[in-house]
Amino acid sequence: MIQVTNIHKTYDDGKVQVRALRGIDVQIEEGEFTAIVGPSGSGKTTLLNIIGGLDTPTQGDVMIGETNIAQLSENELIDFRLNHIGFVFQSYNLIPVLTAKENVEFLMLLQKRDETERNERTTKLLQAVGLGDQINKKPNEMSGGQQQRVAVARALASKPDFVLADEPTANLDSTSTANLLDIMLRLNEEENITFVFSTHDQRVIDRAKRVITVEDGKILSDVAK
Repeated sequence: MIQVTNIHKTYDDGKVQVRALRGIDVQIEEGEFTAIVGPSGSGKTTLLNIIGGLDTPTQGDVMIGETNIAQLSENELIDFRLNHIGFVFQSYNLIPVLTAKENVEFLMLLQKRDETERNERTTKLLQAVGLGDQINKKPNEMSGGQQQRVAVARALASKPDFVLADEPTANLDSTSTANLLDIMLRLNEEENITFVFSTHDQRVIDRAKRVITVEDGKILSDVAK
């Protein structure tokens, strides 16, 4: 599903060059529940962003299926992300003036899906993450854990090939983290949804089925449990 080959990423502000990634090779198959881990500055978030097409490599290839997204234009990347990749961010990134239902169906509106499909899928997804009774609440009326579960439902709404989650539990307490990970694992095991995390949260690492450790822009270890 995901094939990253010889990825380098160098940030250059004209004065200082920072080599964030130094020749990364990794393959992630459909149905995996994988954590990319490492200390701050290790390159794990840069790697996740490049896999998600939110950043472009200085060198190397990123194959998602049959598409090398490293060679796409910015407009092509926008369309590809919309139709193939789901994102869950540390800060939730919900639209504050929209209800849970409206936040989840937003990407489907961009995909121009009809109203019946949007309503059915939104209801199903919010029920799947345990928020069927919160459908008309806005983000400021929900807890952090509930908001992050809305974000997971939104990430799945567009029927992506896989979901990338960047530090999704960083702002959550232990109970909310456990509930969120239970939901993600169930979706992974029952519906074969692929999840790839960037995290330093040991609670996520303990649940992951594969742990890729990045340090100084290189893969230090890659362990399947």
